[in-house]
Amino acid sequence: MLNSIFVILVSTILVNNYVFAQFLGICPFLGVSSKVDTALGMGVAVTFVVVFASAITWILQRFILDTLGLEYLQTIVFILVIASLVQFVEMVIKKSSPALYTAMGVYLPLITTNCVVLGVTVLNIQNDYNFIETLFSGFGASVGFSIALILMAALRERLELVDLPKALQGVPIALISAGLMAMAFSGFSGLV
Repeated sequence: MLNSIFVILVSTILVNNYVFAQFLGICPFLGVSSKVDTALGMGVAVTFVVVFASAITWILQRFILDTLGLEYLQTIVFILVIASLVQFVEMVIKKSSPALYTAMGVYLPLITTNCVVLGVTVLNIQNDYNFIETLFSGFGASVGFSIALILMAALRERLELVDLPKALQGVPIALISAGLMAMAFSGFSGLV
């Protein structure tokens, strides 16, 4: 059991990172990665949503959808769970840290449609993980997403200090940087 959990964690954080290997969650990755503080806040919010969504959707899939033969409703049920969790996170952040809430802007409610969140929940079911493996898969995927966000934000903060040609400023250098980071993360492919 510990061996499979370790493989799941290494795989979801480094080898099959949802941003760099599977190219999911690119919109918030590029949209929220301009400042490290904002990226860190988004990473924590996504971690909460992914881990709890993984747990809740696994329970719903195993004990309700599979039992009643309603597997075809999986996507709708999973999106409803994710949307509910995002609403909860949005209310908590708005009350506890209005500055972070403002900094995240439209990207906070967009966690609902962040394909990383839905992708993790669906892949947990497709990979036939048990409940514990599902929790660790959700945690590892969100840690990998958070690492990608924070690395990109740190890089973009440094790039603001560099004298770049006008054609490369902003999104172009961000996309080039993301591509180089994805190539770097591909070096982890031999770990599992």
